[in-house]
Amino acid sequence: MHNLLSSLLVLLFVSGCTMIPKYERPTAPVPAQLPGIAPNPDAVRNAVDLPWRNFVRDDKLRQLIELSLEHNRDLQLAALNAESVREFYNIQRAELYPSVYATGSAARQKSSQYFLLPGQDRRGNTFQANLGLLSWEIDLFGKLRSLSESALQEYFATEETRRGAQIMLISSVANAYLGLAAENESLQLAEDTLQSQQEALDLVSKQFEQGLVTELDLKRAQIPRDSARVDVAHYGRRVEQAKNALQFLLGCAIPTELMPETLSKLPKTAELAPELNSEVLLQRPDIIAAEHRLLSALANIGAARAAFFPNISLTSTIGLASTQLSDLFSSDSGTWLFAPQLALPIFDARVWAAHRVSKTQQKLALTQYERAIQNAFRETADSLALCESIGVQVQAQEALVEAVTQAYDLARVRYETGIDNYLSVLDAQRSMFAAQQGLIVMKLAEHSSYWQLYSVLGGGGE
Repeated sequence: MHNLLSSLLVLLFVSGCTMIPKYERPTAPVPAQLPGIAPNPDAVRNAVDLPWRNFVRDDKLRQLIELSLEHNRDLQLAALNAESVREFYNIQRAELYPSVYATGSAARQKSSQYFLLPGQDRRGNTFQANLGLLSWEIDLFGKLRSLSESALQEYFATEETRRGAQIMLISSVANAYLGLAAENESLQLAEDTLQSQQEALDLVSKQFEQGLVTELDLKRAQIPRDSARVDVAHYGRRVEQAKNALQFLLGCAIPTELMPETLSKLPKTAELAPELNSEVLLQRPDIIAAEHRLLSALANIGAARAAFFPNISLTSTIGLASTQLSDLFSSDSGTWLFAPQLALPIFDARVWAAHRVSKTQQKLALTQYERAIQNAFRETADSLALCESIGVQVQAQEALVEAVTQAYDLARVRYETGIDNYLSVLDAQRSMFAAQQGLIVMKLAEHSSYWQLYSVLGGGGE
């Protein structure tokens, strides 16, 4: 018995070994440096280290993001999925340890007379109480530990996926909020334009009644007024659609007091000056998740390798048995069972196929990991390019708005003094409205570019 216990202890000691291949992080298949922008020494260097609450400087937006983190259904699904995978890991880890069970039974039976000795009672009782291990597999070659490691890495991956979903949600809420503010400003511009065109039409109508202008001038003055009415209806619809989009992301109704104003009144976010080394991309949750899935695939290779070696399982019970309940706990009622089992695969095509599948899955996970890095590099490079150019575009658009506004004022003066007809006023008015709308679009792109850079660099943590 002493030798048996010693052997079991040795088996338990060596069962800590696994056949998982050694992991070395693959070289990132992207340039070592990201395309640069001129850094601001006062800007934050690392987006991952900047909590989203500090990045946001708009209190209304901050409160809306809080609501979305509490009520958004997609984020809840991601959290539930991570919880489910975590429980699966707990199940897999439990396979490493013996399952101890206790049973108790009582039976009364009647036997055939033909199976009994002369004078033996045909009726009898049986009472049993047992405590034991049920088919405990001793993880001698690390198969169970490899499977447990695989499940653990899958859990880590889903947890990073949940974090990525949170980052995406925060960025989406911010962009929806900015979009609603931009639509509000476009609607206000359309309403101001309608009022201006109505006043111009009223003036031309009086001039027509006095015989100072032709009917053609009157009809031409009606055109921008009616066009402005169309724009008011158009942007009114877009405002409602933007509200619906924001409400969907929040997962609840938008509090009236948290509705955004126009885009030009919103504060900008904290400024970022990211490190230009491409290794910063490895902090993104999607890349971390892909790496964990690669580690999970490597662990599955270890489990597949261990399947080629003997499988040792143990069933053991100790208990009590008696034909009389009063004798069940007596010293002579003890029973025990010790049943080790060894299974050695000699020829099993499934084991070889499973090993090939595990290696293919590892190659697949490696390719997905490298692709995730390449995608992150592209997204970050695009975002940096946008941040570098959007400021120049906004300045140019502001200069354009100023120029066409002056042209419109001059056209009105020339028309009112009789130098030009109303057609020149119409052309100048259309150019001014288009330039003003273009400026709103540019400012929206500028605000959104900050959020895009923050999210592609992995920002959005607590």
